[in-house]
Amino acid sequence: MQATRLAIPDVFLLEPKVFGDARGFFYESFNQRAFEEAIGCRDVRFVQDNHSRSARGVLRGLHYQVRQPQGKLVRVVRGAVFDVAVDIRRSSPTFGQWVGAQLSEANRRQMWVPAGFAHGFLVLTDEAEFLYKTTDYYAPEHERCIAWNDPAIGIQWREVDGAPLLSAKDANAQTFLNAEVFD
Repeated sequence: MQATRLAIPDVFLLEPKVFGDARGFFYESFNQRAFEEAIGCRDVRFVQDNHSRSARGVLRGLHYQVRQPQGKLVRVVRGAVFDVAVDIRRSSPTFGQWVGAQLSEANRRQMWVPAGFAHGFLVLTDEAEFLYKTTDYYAPEHERCIAWNDPAIGIQWREVDGAPLLSAKDANAQTFLNAEVFD
C-alpha cells in the first residue's frame, strides 16, 4: 500500500497494490497492520462499515459527529466521486482548511479522514457506490453538518451538470463560523 500525505498532514490518500492479468484483478482492500504502518498510527480500530449508492450530482456532507467523533476510511467501488475533508479542530494549524481527491473504481484509491474532520463527497458519474469504515458508531443525536458551499471554507467542488442534489439536512446546514467544532 502506498500512502501519500495530503496538504493537511493527518489526511492520507492510500493506493493499494493491484495484481491483474487477463482474468481480472486482485487487491487487498484492507489490512489492519498495513493501514497502521501507512498512517503511522497504532490505535485506530474500526467498528462499523457503511455502503451508500448515489446518482450523479448528489452531494453528501459536510458531516461529522461532535460526540463519538468518527475517523473514516473511504473508497469507491463503482463510479467516481470527489471526496473532501475539512479540518474542524480549532487547535490545529490547518483549522478551516480542506483537502480533496477523486476516488473511483478505476483508481481504487482510499482516503483516511481522521476524527476531528467534516467529510463530504460529490458524485461525478451516473452512479457511485461509496464504502467507508468508521472508528465509532453512528450517533444521529451528535451528528452535525456544515454547508457544502460555505465561502469561509471555499471548497472547489468538481463540475457536474446543474446544482448539486442535497438532502434536506445538507440544504439547511450550519455555516462554518456557527458550527460546533472541536477544541
